Amino acid sequence: MLYRKLGRSDLVVSEVSLGSWLTYGGGVSRERAEACLRAAFDAGVNFIDTANVYATGGAESFLGEALAGVPRDRYVLATKVYFPMSPTDRGLSAGQIAKQLDASLRRLRVDHVDLYQCHRYDTDTPLEETMAALTAAVRQGKARWLGFSEWSPDQIRAALALPGVERFVSSQPQYSLLWRAPEAEVFPLCAREGIGQIVWSPLAQGVLTGKYRPGAAPPADSRAASEQMGGFLQGRLDPRVLEAVQRLVPIAAELGLTLAQLALAWVLRRPEVSSAIIGASRPEQVAENARASGVKLGAAVLDRIEAALHPA
Repeated sequence: MLYRKLGRSDLVVSEVSLGSWLTYGGGVSRERAEACLRAAFDAGVNFIDTANVYATGGAESFLGEALAGVPRDRYVLATKVYFPMSPTDRGLSAGQIAKQLDASLRRLRVDHVDLYQCHRYDTDTPLEETMAALTAAVRQGKARWLGFSEWSPDQIRAALALPGVERFVSSQPQYSLLWRAPEAEVFPLCAREGIGQIVWSPLAQGVLTGKYRPGAAPPADSRAASEQMGGFLQGRLDPRVLEAVQRLVPIAAELGLTLAQLALAWVLRRPEVSSAIIGASRPEQVAENARASGVKLGAAVLDRIEAALHPA
């Protein structure tokens, strides 16, 4: 496992990190979740990303229990705030940030998180109020650094322009071979401002593992087969997308890689990316994905990938 610095912070994070959306504390058995966490540590993963809303606190509670015996300096812990925890508990107001951070710390069984992230931008709360509350959390020692997820360039610039507040050090956008939107503006803006990227869905919710075949029903145990995720994945299950993904398989095989490893290595080719978050329901998935760290893709391989995805 290789490690990268997260923006201008002093955090050094593994190139591959472990996420907990739709898995721990909810969709995966406790025994399997604990096995995944052990596999992550065995592979050198030191960065764990979660959110208060995952399993409505269940993911944080699981991690708090599972990490209880692990030295605190062995892992970098990140969580998020914004989405509803109840009909009246949502957003990035000062009151919500204080309330939700304290609740997250209790569930995680720690006195601070290394990274506290705005899960989305709150258009209902003045940005000045949000940034003042986040700054207070840092200065109280409850969070070491701050980040955001899926903010627009204008929203990022507005936050950076506010005087007297703590600066963001991380951005968490969706990014993969099949979703490249952040490359246009978010990546260069953040690079200039010392903000590192922690990308989510680098495997496009499993599409880039090759398990979804053109003309075939999704595997019964896959996210696409679940009622919750079927709609989210619908556009990516277009036969043309699945056919393009299958054209990547021989490229990966020639390099001695799985398709997932090829997709992760492609994401990690960007110096702006500090870490790629993987979701795993089996420890073997964690071990496989972690081996993408350090893989270098040459220019000729990158050209072949583009030709496979976008044939003339």
